[in-house]
Order: sequence, then structure tokens, then C-alpha cells
Amino acid sequence: MANLFTRVSIRKFQDRKIEKKDLEYILRAAMAAPSAGNQQPWEFYVTDDKMLLQELSKTSPYAGLLADAPQAIITAYRKDCKIPEYAQIDMSIAMENMWLATDEIGLGGVWIGIAPVKERMQAVEAILKLPEDQSAFGIFALGYPAEEKKQEDRYDTERVHFL
Repeated sequence: MANLFTRVSIRKFQDRKIEKKDLEYILRAAMAAPSAGNQQPWEFYVTDDKMLLQELSKTSPYAGLLADAPQAIITAYRKDCKIPEYAQIDMSIAMENMWLATDEIGLGGVWIGIAPVKERMQAVEAILKLPEDQSAFGIFALGYPAEEKKQEDRYDTERVHFL
């Protein structure tokens, strides 16, 4: 759990491939996330295709870094899941698990929010040609860090209220 306090957003990456075993570890961590009613609504699209990353870099004002990222995992959820009201919460937990696993093995990453902004979701869905029963959720850019950052202590006693 130590990396809860060390995880940072990495937006600059080395031009270096991620090993398949590391990608599998990250995806296993994502799929280990709890979900409402154990519905596991997730779908993961992994790419290192430069043209696709370039196209995805235009889907959000915060996605420009994808043009230089070595890899990304695009996440989507199934609209027909048991409890659709909770699908985006489930996806958020899976994304955080991915991020923590990435940090744990010495890689870096950043979560680019797509949902709930409809225009961004539709843009990603069109680029990936997602099936009609899936909604785009987020993009996780990842790779070997080309920058060093340290997380500041975010604990703020002013935000804790004992009742």
C-alpha cells in the first residue's frame, strides 16, 4: 500500500516498449477491482500503434500527451451490465488499480478522463469502432518515465470531520 502515497501522474515517457508480462500484470490488477454486484463491466483495449495514439490525442484537451506515449490502455464498459448506474464507479476502481500496479513495477502513467463528457466518449468510440453495447470510459497512457516527480503529502486535517 506504500505506493498509494508515492503514485504520481507521469506525462513524459521514454521511447521503450513495455514487456507483455508487465501489461498482463497491470490488466490483472485492473480486473481484480471490486464491482457492484460483481458485474465486472470492463473492456480493455491495449495499443502501441502510433497512428492510433495520435488520433486519440485529439479526443480531449488533456490527451495531447498520447501523441508521444509508447502505449495506452483504453477502457470501456458494457452498457448492458447488471447495474449500469455503477459502471463508471466500477471503472474508476479498475483504473486506480491499473495505476497502482503500474507504479509498483516501476512504470509511470496518467489517467486521461473521457467519461462522462459525451463528446469525448463519442470521439473515442468512433476511433476505436467500439461495439454499440460499449461506452468509452478513460485512457491510461503508460510507459517508462522520462521525468521524475514526487507526490506531496495530501493529508489535510481541515477536510476530516469526526462526528
